Amino acid sequence: MADRPRIAHVGIAVPNLETALAFYRDVLGVEPHPPEVVDGATIVALPFGDSEVELLAPLSVESPIGKFLAKRGPGIHHICYRVPDLDAALEACRAAGYRLVDEVPRKGAAGRRIAFLHPKATAGILLELTE
Repeated sequence: MADRPRIAHVGIAVPNLETALAFYRDVLGVEPHPPEVVDGATIVALPFGDSEVELLAPLSVESPIGKFLAKRGPGIHHICYRVPDLDAALEACRAAGYRLVDEVPRKGAAGRRIAFLHPKATAGILLELTE
């Protein structure tokens, strides 16, 4: 099963990290990982078995998460799939005609290589791929 894609995490845009964390920490008893700052957002990962929920709080209204919140409000921002070979997955996306946000992988949270697919190519859902 390790060579099959699986859900790595679901990214949720939130206007206030502490308010959002309260539910997961205080009600569900989930212990959050330490916060990270990536792409203009503070990200807190919460473990749920083999997958995580990432709470994404903007550092400014001009950051990608800040713009998302202004346009759509809080909610699911993206779904991330873990793939065995990110470069091969991106090449398969190109060959199939999918529009990529990231033509080449870049560094994301936890130092992982990531790349996003454009939501216009994926039924309106922003998808992230990682290894």
